[in-house]
Amino acid sequence: MTSTENEKGDSPMSLDDEVRAPQRASDQQDYHATSSEQITAEVLAAISSTTGTRAGEILSAVIRHAHDLAREVRLQPDELLAAAEFLRRCGDISDAARHEYILLSDVLGLTMVVDTEAAGVADGALETSALGPFYRAGAPWEPNGANISRGTDDGEPAKIHGRVLDTDGTPISDAVLDVWSTNARGLYENVDPTQPDYNLRGRFRTDANGSYDLWTVKPVSYPIPDDGPVGELLHLTGRHNMRPAHFHVIASAPGYQTIVTELFTDDDPYLDSDVVFGVKPSLVVHYNRIEGPARLAAAGRTEPYWDLRYDFILAPGQTTTVEFSTGRHQNH
Repeated sequence: MTSTENEKGDSPMSLDDEVRAPQRASDQQDYHATSSEQITAEVLAAISSTTGTRAGEILSAVIRHAHDLAREVRLQPDELLAAAEFLRRCGDISDAARHEYILLSDVLGLTMVVDTEAAGVADGALETSALGPFYRAGAPWEPNGANISRGTDDGEPAKIHGRVLDTDGTPISDAVLDVWSTNARGLYENVDPTQPDYNLRGRFRTDANGSYDLWTVKPVSYPIPDDGPVGELLHLTGRHNMRPAHFHVIASAPGYQTIVTELFTDDDPYLDSDVVFGVKPSLVVHYNRIEGPARLAAAGRTEPYWDLRYDFILAPGQTTTVEFSTGRHQNH
């Protein structure tokens, strides 16, 4: 093997040794970013194939804002791992009937930010609100006048009736109202195996005059689940876990914008502090108490009940379908 002398004439070094000798840092090519900003730029460059797509627009924004957050608060490695663990536990506690990530989005206000930015509702038309994690598709079709309270001790009877109109006041026939609410204990049927299947859920069609008429129970305020990671977050920030009394509706008709919304009871103490920030002034409604022999006789009833008359106003637009649906806990 041939040897060479170094520049100082010291002991010779084989060519094999030269090949194996590590380069000094100053001699190496700069393959890696040396600042957090350069890391952000490299990550964005790595997903450049998605440029011009909706997925690319969203993903690149997530990367930019997440990196900016880490820099702004000087996020520490243990804090990042704690956040990852929090998200893991959100997944662990979720199942077909419980959706902790939706709940997390709700309590952070993200759901209502998206709702507000995406709504685009015409003036005078029904406003949108949160779908929530408890919507269950496939509720039974019911005739007008039907009672969707199928359980025992569901709550105080309530009649909800009115019309579905367009923004010019023209009745919309064959409009669909997909409705759901909790019982008096604040539980949706899908998380309460003691309730009948699809209790307090139903779908109704308006008649030729755009009218609808249904019986249910007067909504009550209720706590969202706080026995998981989202509850820990609420406790950490000193927030309660209560939602004001409300009645969920998806209102739709061919040729009109589908509206996902809620109607809030005006006498509820949590209207100003809804844990998911869903209340809008136009969605607050008043239930009248119907009692006394004469009024009850005129209504063909023997027991007092609550009455809500409400007209749903739809604007022309795209009819869409809600793709999300929860499941139901089974009683094993």
